[in-house]
Amino acid sequence: MTEPQQTAAMRLAQLDWRWKSFHDLTGVEVYTMLGARAAVFVVEQNCLYGDIDGLDMDAWHLLVYGADERRPALAGYLRVLVPDADDTDIRIGRVLTTADFRGIGLGNAMLERSLTHIRAQWPGTPIRLHAQAHLQGFYGAFGFTPVSEIHEEDGIPHVWMRSA
Repeated sequence: MTEPQQTAAMRLAQLDWRWKSFHDLTGVEVYTMLGARAAVFVVEQNCLYGDIDGLDMDAWHLLVYGADERRPALAGYLRVLVPDADDTDIRIGRVLTTADFRGIGLGNAMLERSLTHIRAQWPGTPIRLHAQAHLQGFYGAFGFTPVSEIHEEDGIPHVWMRSA
């Protein structure tokens, strides 16, 4: 393993992984979650959209924090929407890694952990996500295949992808 790979692996090993329902999140966790989503999707990607969509309250949230105990920084985040009367698929969304934690394989680790968790909780339930089109290869490596044409959402090309 090269030195950068060792450093990335060490950083990943030091992260604090938290799966929580919305009602179990602390005020600080909600604040950092919404702040990270705004920083990545609204500011970095210059995408104005209604992030607070009413779905967070029924979702499960994966929050990944850095190792600094004094003031842990949110390193990565995603939410999981569970099947309901309107949609029988699990839906993964709002997937992000924050700028200070990119390049260490965090996105891969988050998808691996979330898929393991989802498949244990809801075995056999299809999983769908709305990917930015340029990330099709990334999600494809986890078994997701496109189920829609590429279309624009909030000024960014997207595609629906699904895994059985």
